[in-house]
Order: sequence, then structure tokens, then C-alpha cells
Amino acid sequence: MGLARRLYRGEIDVDFVGKWRLWYSLSGALLLVSIIGLLLNGLNLGVEFRGGTVFSFKTSQTLTVEQVREDIQDEGVHQVIVQSAGDGWRVTTETLEEGFRAEVQSAIAKDFNVPAGDVSVQAIGATWGGEVSQKAWIGLGVFMLAIILYLSMAFEPKMALGAIVALVHDLVITAGIYAWSGFEVTPATLLGFLTILGYSLYDAVVVFDMIKEVTAKLGHTSKMTYSMAANNALNHTLIRSLNTSLVAILPVAAILFIGTTLLGAGTLKDLSLALFVGMVVGTYSSLCVATPLLVTLKEREPKYQAIAKRLASTKGSGKGAKGGPRGAAVAKG
Repeated sequence: MGLARRLYRGEIDVDFVGKWRLWYSLSGALLLVSIIGLLLNGLNLGVEFRGGTVFSFKTSQTLTVEQVREDIQDEGVHQVIVQSAGDGWRVTTETLEEGFRAEVQSAIAKDFNVPAGDVSVQAIGATWGGEVSQKAWIGLGVFMLAIILYLSMAFEPKMALGAIVALVHDLVITAGIYAWSGFEVTPATLLGFLTILGYSLYDAVVVFDMIKEVTAKLGHTSKMTYSMAANNALNHTLIRSLNTSLVAILPVAAILFIGTTLLGAGTLKDLSLALFVGMVVGTYSSLCVATPLLVTLKEREPKYQAIAKRLASTKGSGKGAKGGPRGAAVAKG
């Protein structure tokens, strides 16, 4: 409780910028693992994207996923994905011919004691999924362009670059977790991906707004380097970022961990996993990726290099303080 109280009062000074090597190494490792997962396993695309046949039915029998899968496979179906939600079942298979679909439908009705008319059959072509994917990519491109323009005008191009790198960072890691976990990628997943873009951007804008306010006061006689000022701004927004993230993550975690395990809300896990991972990674990236990258770029500017050199010569080499990504070790003013 003491740590939480000090954190809430802003009495803890976390050196986010000074630990940039740690954050870059951690992010690099996560990105590498995610890319390996995408290359080795790929994404488990749902029937909406690869095409197939979906059988939906409800039964009063107590069944397991394995029992339903084995029963369908006994009919000669090879690719069977079974999902349950309460007493309802959703079975996805490869694309089946019309006559074969009717045979499988009759077998389900007979084996699970369900009226034949209550077993719905839906044939889905891959064309629809391709159109959804194309529109999602277009939407992502427009979103990224709008973000670059907005941040460049409201703040500056270097902040826009930091935010975009953080967004790509969040997307790749989230996609990598889907690849390793084998969770199905559905249109709901794409919706979750687009949602976390907005959430990650919101967190970055809050941080950048405070950094802009603090660093605007830096001049030739300043007692702080840009990295010190940025780190100070981060600590001022830390509790707000954590509170916002916690409030947003808790209901999503309830859907993901409680809904999918206890209530059988399988149709929600595709969306909730993307939201949960994206929110956690988005909070981390706005603090530990976007800001250190911004500091790296800003400390290359002559104005801030001059401030760092002046403070270093004034304070002396024996009183170095927290250095930014450019290694400007100066004392805290």
C-alpha cells in the first residue's frame, strides 16, 4: 500500500528514459518472438477468411469438444473446429459439397438428438473474407496517415514518428500472440486490432502533450536536458496512464478469462484477446517505446545538445545523472 500511495502522490521518480536500453531490448525480444511465431505458425484464419462450412445447433446432451469433433470426423470431414457456448455448438469445417453438407447435417441431428431443422448450415466463401481484409488494410492506412498529419500539426513530426513506431510495435506483438496461441482470427479480431490502435494513440497523446508542455520551457539557461524534462513529464502522467489502463483492462480481462472459461463465451475470445493484449502492450509502448524514441531524436538537435554539454561541463563529470538515449549524463537541476 505504501508504494501505491507514493505512486499516486507522484513521490516516485521512475527513470523511464534512462533505462532505454532495457526497454529497447525487451521490445526487440518481444518483436523477434512475435515475428518467429508469424513465420512458423502463421495466423489461424477463421472460416470468414479461408472459406468453409459452419454447422450450428443446440442440444440438451452433455458433450465435450472432443466428442463433437470425433463424431463429425467419423463422417469423413477432415478439418473440424468445434466451439461451445452454453448448450450451443458451432462446428466449422472445410468447404463441403452441397450433397455432403446434407449428409453431415443429418448425422448431427441423429447423433446428438436434434431435430434436422434445428441444425443450421452456412456455406461461406473466402471472397467475403478477402473483401473484409482489404477494407481493414485500407482503414489501417487511412488511420496511420491521419495520425501522422494530426500529430505533426498538433505536436511535431518526431512525435508522430514515435507514435507510429509504438503502434506498429503493438500490432506486431498482438499478432504474434495470436500466432503462438492459435486463437482464431475473425472479423471480431480485426475490430479488436483497430480498437487498440485508438487506445494506444490516446495514451501516447496524453504523454506527448505533457512532454510538449514541460520541454517548451527549456532554454539556453535551463537546468534540465530534454531527456530529464521528458522523464519528468512521464512521471507526471504515470498514475493517469496506469489508472486509465487498469479501468479499461479489468472488464476485458473478465470477458477473456471468466467469460471464455466459465461461461463458455467462445465467440468473444477473439475480440477480448486482441483488446487485452493491445491495452497492456499499448500502455507499455507509450511509456517505454514512444517516449525514449522521441528523446533519441530530439537530443540530436543542436539546441538540446548545447544544453546537455553546458550542464555536463557545469556539474562536472563526477555528478552525472540519468542519461537519455543519446547518453547525455548530466546532473539534475
